[in-house]
Amino acid sequence: MSQQIYIQKQKEEIPVYKKEENSNVEGKLFLARYKRDDVSHLVIKDNETCIKCNHKPCIIVCPADVYKWEENRLIISYDNCVECGSCRIVCPYSNIQFRYPLHGKGIGYRYG
Repeated sequence: MSQQIYIQKQKEEIPVYKKEENSNVEGKLFLARYKRDDVSHLVIKDNETCIKCNHKPCIIVCPADVYKWEENRLIISYDNCVECGSCRIVCPYSNIQFRYPLHGKGIGYRYG
């Protein structure tokens, strides 16, 4: 939503300043921005399979530190995800269900 401020000059309205949603510095200079979805696009199919996994390659490979191993379960911080899909590829048990976020949610890159 945008707002406009007008100055009246001889019965003519001239827009002086147009305030946009991204008028702050971070909104103008971002290279990657994340719009959080309500549900995770990463799902562990079976937690017991993760317990059996010795090397936990998803934790090692993920460039965004989405996965953490705590108290015999895998914690997923899906809002950090850069949607590269490496976790799904490297999982030896194909235990990670990955789908791209819907409706413009997820990561957004300024130049690509």
